[in-house]
Amino acid sequence: MRHSTLIFVAASFVLLTLSRLALALWQRERMRNAGGLVPLMLGGLRIDAHQIAVLAAAPAVLSPWLGHYPLAAAIASGWYLFAFVLLAFLEIASPAFILEYDTRPNRLFVEYLKHPREVSTMLWRGYKTALLGGLAAVALLAWAGYAIFWPPRPDAPLSWWQMPLASLAILAVVILSIRGTLGHRPINPSSVAYCGDGMLNTLALNSLYSVSYAIYSMKNEKSASDVYGGMDEPEMHERVLAQAGLPRPPAHPDYPSLHAQPATRRTRRPLNLVIILEESLGAQYSAALGGMGLTPELDALARGAWSLTRCYATGTRSVRGLEAVTTGFLPTPAQAVLKLPRSQRGFFSLADLLGRHGYHSRFIYGGEAHFDNMKGFFLGNGFNQIIERADFDNPVFVGTWGASDEDMFNELHRRLSADGEQPTFTLAFSVSNHTPWEYPAGRIQTEGNPATVENTVRYADWALGRFFEQAKASPYWENTVFLIAADHDSRVFGASLVPVRHFHIPAVVLGGGIEPRADDRLVSQIDLPPTLLSLIGVDTEHPMIGHDLTRSTPDRAIMQYDSTYGYLKGSDLLVLAPNRPAVQFRYCAPETYDAAELDRELAREALAHALWPSWAYREGRYCLPGRAPSA
Repeated sequence: MRHSTLIFVAASFVLLTLSRLALALWQRERMRNAGGLVPLMLGGLRIDAHQIAVLAAAPAVLSPWLGHYPLAAAIASGWYLFAFVLLAFLEIASPAFILEYDTRPNRLFVEYLKHPREVSTMLWRGYKTALLGGLAAVALLAWAGYAIFWPPRPDAPLSWWQMPLASLAILAVVILSIRGTLGHRPINPSSVAYCGDGMLNTLALNSLYSVSYAIYSMKNEKSASDVYGGMDEPEMHERVLAQAGLPRPPAHPDYPSLHAQPATRRTRRPLNLVIILEESLGAQYSAALGGMGLTPELDALARGAWSLTRCYATGTRSVRGLEAVTTGFLPTPAQAVLKLPRSQRGFFSLADLLGRHGYHSRFIYGGEAHFDNMKGFFLGNGFNQIIERADFDNPVFVGTWGASDEDMFNELHRRLSADGEQPTFTLAFSVSNHTPWEYPAGRIQTEGNPATVENTVRYADWALGRFFEQAKASPYWENTVFLIAADHDSRVFGASLVPVRHFHIPAVVLGGGIEPRADDRLVSQIDLPPTLLSLIGVDTEHPMIGHDLTRSTPDRAIMQYDSTYGYLKGSDLLVLAPNRPAVQFRYCAPETYDAAELDRELAREALAHALWPSWAYREGRYCLPGRAPSA
């Protein structure tokens, strides 16, 4: 066992070091800008020592007592072979994950395993070459590992007095390696973070450590104070309510953010509301927002609409965008509320609110609505109807993630056309603009390989434009307010702690007598739902702290980037990261970050906004009277 332990330690260090060097070479331009290779490799050695010690701890400590028995030696060799292959597998999977998410594998790597059919199909159709190459590399390393660790070699037996001394010495080395330091706190990812580029900081980890630490950290997800630090509740409420322009002291002490919002528009009858959430359609694709010019239909619609040119998403995943536009809830380092247990019933949503005003609410989605727990959350919080892939009549195209955007829009048009006098709220969520970039042929003029994000954006834009041609010619047009917004950008990455430009999304309001204008105020996704309530003419009471843009200007945006929190106010970007002091930058679009002196008042305001949603969720205070969240 001692022999196989030494071989495992050496082989694992070689594997992880070579992998990190290869990743650093791949990202050499960003490496040069961040200070070079030395801090990355030194930090990596500390993390690797921790991970290898965790894997080798039990066999190593027991080896003086059991290593001379053939069975024990065989078990240890089998374990080391498994651990070596696991390390290799996650390192081989890292480049594709970094390419998609600009970070090493983390909790998303585990969460996607909950949906094996969709993910396996996506990998096969979109990453076939990489998948086959990766499997071949894993098989090759597994063969190499077998040659290294098998057959097992029992150790020479030690005398009775040597056994405890050797075991204690090995235990001391293991403990020191796992702690990674003689300081007060044991090693964690922030211990080896060395630059403002979040992706490069994850290269100092290894991927098994990254995934394991993410899983371990889930225990803190319900409390942002465990991540960013605490604040007295009165100060937290005061700062959040003040920024939202809400009464202080609150009108409802048990529900501090609950407040009346009279509509600023008066209509003959409450207007229908349609929120079209576009998958991964970041501002980088829209010429009107300074992007690549791949969305001529959306840009044309924006010219005849109320276009919010500086709107920012709250996160980097669909559930975060859905959370923002349907509940107005602030982002947290936890999972979005769609997936949290206490929010599955009685949590505030536009659907629940509008249902109290006589609206029929529905969710239209081209895929399977149980994905990311959308169906359970929506049905538990006010939506009357879920229309998913199985409910579509003869879709023209079905890909990995479901029926195409044009099928979704056909269903939306059919439902709106059939509505009677009862007002309706419809949330329509597109699916086509997602890897592996599948859409029906013959719709657009493609450039190069058809299966690219650029061509899929063109198709998503074509489908959107086609729908609005129908909508503008339909009776429901004058009685319906439409919001077109993205859930998030397609790829969020960059050499900064919070890559702000990749949170920039289109947000366009049209129909229902909306006056066209370009609005360059700084706004967040959480400002959209209260604004829509005013535009459809509903006087109501709700707990949302976003601003009604028809009456006030927020001049701030809030962004959750994995466990890093960005609070952009004007041009000041305040960043909160786990176990690290707050830092501040002067941000100039699209990608200039100048270090700035910390404004402590702004830091407290940002911290209050980071903590408040965790408090509201935990205490069950984000709901309408009589509808407390489930336990």
